[in-house]
Formats: sequence, C-alpha cells, structure tokens
Amino acid sequence: MSASGLLAQLLNGLASASSLFLVSVGLSLIFGVTRTINFAHGSFFMLGAYLAFTSVEALAPSLGFWPALLLAPLVCGVLGALTEMLLLRRIYQAPELFQLLATFALVLVIKDAALWLWGPEELFGPRAAGFEGAVDILGRSFPTYDLLLIAVGPLVLLGLTLLLTRTRFGILVRAATQDREMVGALGVNQAWLFTAVFALGTLLAGLAGALQLPREPASLEMDMTTIGAAFVVVVVGGMGSIPGAFIAALLIAQIKAVCIWLGVQEVLGVTVSFSKLTLVVEFLVMAAVLIWRPWGLLGRPQAPARAAGTPEQPLRPAGGAGRTAWAVLLLGLVLLPLAAGQDSYATVLLTDMLIAALFAASLHCILGPGGLHSFGHAAYFGLGAYGAALTVRALDLPMEAALLLGPLAAVAGALLYGWFCVRLSGVYLTMLTLAFAQITWAIVFQWDAVTGGSNGLTGVWPSAWADQGAAFYWLALAVCAAGLYLLRRLLFAPLGYALRAARDSAVRADAIGLDVRRIQWTALVVASGFAGVAGALFVFSKGSVAPDSLGVTRSVDALVMVLLGGIQTLAGPVVGSAAFTWLHDTVARNTDYWRALMGAIMLLLVLLFPQGLAGSAQWLGRRLARRGGGA
Repeated sequence: MSASGLLAQLLNGLASASSLFLVSVGLSLIFGVTRTINFAHGSFFMLGAYLAFTSVEALAPSLGFWPALLLAPLVCGVLGALTEMLLLRRIYQAPELFQLLATFALVLVIKDAALWLWGPEELFGPRAAGFEGAVDILGRSFPTYDLLLIAVGPLVLLGLTLLLTRTRFGILVRAATQDREMVGALGVNQAWLFTAVFALGTLLAGLAGALQLPREPASLEMDMTTIGAAFVVVVVGGMGSIPGAFIAALLIAQIKAVCIWLGVQEVLGVTVSFSKLTLVVEFLVMAAVLIWRPWGLLGRPQAPARAAGTPEQPLRPAGGAGRTAWAVLLLGLVLLPLAAGQDSYATVLLTDMLIAALFAASLHCILGPGGLHSFGHAAYFGLGAYGAALTVRALDLPMEAALLLGPLAAVAGALLYGWFCVRLSGVYLTMLTLAFAQITWAIVFQWDAVTGGSNGLTGVWPSAWADQGAAFYWLALAVCAAGLYLLRRLLFAPLGYALRAARDSAVRADAIGLDVRRIQWTALVVASGFAGVAGALFVFSKGSVAPDSLGVTRSVDALVMVLLGGIQTLAGPVVGSAAFTWLHDTVARNTDYWRALMGAIMLLLVLLFPQGLAGSAQWLGRRLARRGGGA
C-alpha cells in the first residue's frame, strides 16, 4: 500500500462515480415523476455502448469521433420516448408490480435484440480522440480520458440543476416529483411530461454507456450489472433526489476504491480480502443507510398517492366446485407417471413446476395479502437449498433429515433479516430485501471452505428409495401439495386476516391493538420457511446447488410467476409458475432467441391480462355469472 496507489484508486473511483451517476440520475428522474421502477434502465445503458460502437465505426471518419459518439445517447432518448408511449403509457393504471414485470420483459427483448444485431462477443471501441494519453500523478500514469469522465459528472449535475430550477419544464418535473396528482389537476399534460422525462432519463443512461465505451468493451452483461448498482445509488441518495444520487455514487465508488487499495490484510489475526468486498459493498452501504435513514441520505418520506387504485376483491375460500377441481387436478398429477411413463420427461418438468409453485406461493403469501414487496425472496430459497445440501455433505445425514433441517436455515435468515425489513415499506422495503439477498449471495459465493464457492455443492442425491422411477416426483408432489394447502389455510387463519388488515391500513390495525410489525415479521418467517422447503426439494431434484439459486434472477423469476398468475388470487402462484416454467422450457428449446420471445409473451400477457391469468379467469367467471343471473 502506498499514498500514490491510494490516490490512483481514488481517482479511478471518481471516474466510475461519474458513469454511475449518469445512469442513476436518469433512473431517479423517471421514478420521481412516473413512480415506475424501470428495470429496463440498464438495457439503455447497454444500448448506449453498442450504438456508440456502431456510430463511431461508421461515422467517425466523416463526422469525427465525438459527434459520432454523442449520437448514441440521442438515439437512446428517442427509443426511450417510444417505449414510454407504446408500452408504459398503457399500463400506468396497473399495479406498480405489473409495471415492473413489463420493464423486466423489455430487458429480455432488448438483450436478444442486441445479441442478434451485434453478436455475443465483446466489442472494443477505439480510444477517445484527443484523450489517448496519460498524465503522471505521483509517479503513476493516469489516463487523461478518466480525467474527462471525472469532470463530466459535476457538469451534468450542474446542467440538471439549472434545468430543474430555471425552466418551466424543470418546475413541472419538481412539482410532479412531489405531487403528480395535483400537477394533473392543474391542467398539465401528464402524458407528455412523462414521455419527456422518460426520454431524458434514457438519454442520460445512453450517454453513460457511450462514454464508458473507451474504458470497457460493450457486452451483453452490462444491463443487469448496471441496473443493480443504479438502484442502490438511487435508494441510498434518496428516491427522486439528484444531489443525493451524486453523493451516493461518490460514496459507493470511493468505498470500492479503498477496498481495492487495501487488498488482503490481517485484521485481529484473521486474513480479510477487502478486494472481494467489492462484490457486495454497495449493498452493505444500502442496508446500513436504509436501517439508519429509511428514505435515503437526501430523500424524504414518500407521500401516499391520492388516486385510488382498483379495489381488490376479498379473498374467498374455494367453493364446492373449486375443491372438486383441485382434487381432480391432484388425482391427475398422481396418476400421470403411470400414463406417461415413470422415467418420462413430463415427470421431470412437472417436478420443476411443483417446486416453482411452492416457491411462488411462499412469495405470494407476503406479497399479495401481506403487501410486503420483496426483491430478495431467493435468499430463503437458496438458504434452504444450501442447508439441505450441507446436512447431507457435512453431517452425513439422509435426505429425509435434510428436508426437515435444511429449511431451518431459511427460517434463521428470515428471523434476522425480517426484523429490519418490517420497519420499512414501499420501495425502500423492496430494496432492503434486495440488499440482504445480495449480501447472502456474496457470502455463499466466497465461502469456498463451506459452500464450495462459485462451484457450489454437488453430489446431493435423494435416498435410494426416492431415486427409483417416479418416486421423487410423488414425494415432491406430496410435499408441495401439503405446503400449498398450509399456506392457503394460513391466509384464512387469524394471522392471515391480521396480515391483510396491516396491509390495508397499518394505522387502523395498530389502533385496534394489532402489533403490525410482529404480524408481518411472523408471516415473513413462515413464508420463508416454505421457500426453504422448495429450495431443499430443488437441490435433491438437481443433485447440486450453486450460488445462482440465491441470485436476483431467481427472485425476479418468482415475482414473474406470481404476477403472471395474478397477485389477487390464491390460484395465481400455481397458474403463473406452471405457465412460466412451461414457457421457459418450451421457448428455450426451440429458439436461440428465447429471451426475446419470452419477453414478448410476457408483455402480451401484461397488456391483455393485467390481473394475471388466474385473476382474469376469475373476473371473466364473475362477469358470466352476473350475466346469467340477470338473464
């Protein structure tokens, strides 16, 4: 370690902070005005890099490097405006989580579009014209282009500040950020305001991607890595706060720079690799900030929206016809291996569907009736999977014991994380669950001695009796059916009614003597236990477990399943998980561009069935019943 090395890392951190700020400030503007959690924002960052590569290659000889490079963010802004007008404008009245589902589907479409246009290889752009060299700082060479990036961040901050404080457009944006319903009541055309803000936000994301091209190659992985960091910066700085985003980007980038500079150190006799902390340091910062100041460093508590959403139908127990239908379905699933063959692919696919259904139902329990929006439910799925695998590998116990003991790891994680999570609400709760899930993933990914690190744990197979024919399928069917039944019974128990009361009005629930936090904490622990059961079944069905079982993608998959089926119906998780698993399997086996087709199908379902598949079926059934009664 040296002073010159620390200075070099800090300067690198400043350059990274500028790029991170450009992405994050666009995301913050979009959320502040439209209240849309734009999961596709990282895709526009990726498009900015790819478009900059193409424009520089094609136009730099005639236009010059910088005009060609800056053409890319303008194209991103136009694409963002078209996205808002053609897609998001149609679903602003849908629940916020459905807007999230639509933007996630857009991520899949854009990723495969980039794959088709530019291929899977990384694309290295040329050096920036006029900034090819380096300067000497304390005996170390530092790229002059990074010095340019360091200056870009404050200049963009200054420009946005002038735009928002000195122009009519800026006044409208700030007013909409604070109270968009009142802005609409005053006669402002909200549709065009939303389009302009979305275009500005995506332009800034495209600018960040274009400016990043001389530093790193354009790749298909830029979208997901960038959107996670951008979410962290926006939440730490305060949703909708531009200065907050700038401070948060500086804070996180500099902490990462210091961790790289420290490298491997001895702390109290223990060897600590600070450089590995860069995988999770931003989520540690976010968790700490949200626990200390739930609305971010420069944010303010969100005002509740005045516009009333679509009233939710109360949950009702299944009638006689419904119970008969469930019984027939269960009987059909029991008999299916006898008809299709015990070693058929259908039993393998249905096993995956059953595990996914239990996982999705555990999320639905806290998401729908509980109102606890979680981006990190995969943490409990993965903890259950690793708990079961370690029970077999480390304790040398059989599968039966692992299925009982493995989910206790998920329960322990929920007891710890839930104590903090239930103190927040809305998007801040959502991001804290994401932070805890990423912290758990980082621990599992790096703890090679226990979890196997990035390789995971292999050779975790069912007991001999369950490894013959369709025995494991029947075991999974029995466990998942019992879990679904217990979760359903929970929602009609006193705890379930108290949970819905706390969701609908925490103030009223507290006034009548309900301990809202304890109720939500209890529900989170119970639901996480069932997610752990699904994870334990998963590890025996696959024979192994890897860190991606705790990743963000797994959490998003569960969220997609719940939303596809319908968040306001108890059958939703089952229908959504079956549809999602079947679509994923069928589409992935029949085309190389399965993400785009999957995303297009999801977008179509969101536009046609905003209540989900099961929810729309129930709505249609009620309409037909009313017509029949009227006749």
